[in-house]
Amino acid sequence: MSTPTIIVLATRNKGKIKEFQEILKDYPVDLKGLDDFGPTPEAIEDGETFDDNAYKKAIFAAKVLGLPAISDDSGLTVEALDGRPGVYSARYAGENATDQDNIAKLLAEMDGISNRKAAFECVISIAVPSGPALTYEGRCEGEIAPEPQGKGGFGYDPVFYYPDLGKTFAQATMAEKNTVSHRGKALAEVAREMPQIIKWLEQRLAEEKAPKPDHEDFEHNDWSEPYMVK
Repeated sequence: MSTPTIIVLATRNKGKIKEFQEILKDYPVDLKGLDDFGPTPEAIEDGETFDDNAYKKAIFAAKVLGLPAISDDSGLTVEALDGRPGVYSARYAGENATDQDNIAKLLAEMDGISNRKAAFECVISIAVPSGPALTYEGRCEGEIAPEPQGKGGFGYDPVFYYPDLGKTFAQATMAEKNTVSHRGKALAEVAREMPQIIKWLEQRLAEEKAPKPDHEDFEHNDWSEPYMVK
């Protein structure tokens, strides 16, 4: 039996890690979150698109740890808000905002608006330390509920109503959500191509030894203080 390929999942979000591990559980990969490696600097998410940020996080983790890395950048786009919160979804109410803070700001902005159309979008990037990456995308359309409903999920799940399920993502089971969600769709594509992805990773890693971290790549990060888990 071959040794599983170690891939860094460039996140500390426990809910996201669980989703990735569940969908890829039948493949010979060992997904490890950033917390498995102790204190590491944090990637700067200053891209203008989900694609930009997914790659920035994946290549940053790959270069820092010298391992293949996978990352997604996901967010909520609301039609009546001209696509907001978009790439700022995780920090919509501020840099240290909680999910509840972000939801409260969104609902306040949606007060009195009849057009509730919204979509979750996801881009997954799988990168190797030398730079090349693979990209996968997923999208799920729904509506913004008038108030939070359900205790499951994370992020905007309590206010994202999915008509075909007749419930919010926070009310859905993980199996239901993974079948239709933006991340679930993108991950399903990753899962279908996982044998080819593993071969691609092995070939890329064999071509060039993982470079040592170049501190110039991370000059905007503070290496003197350990990363505090929020």
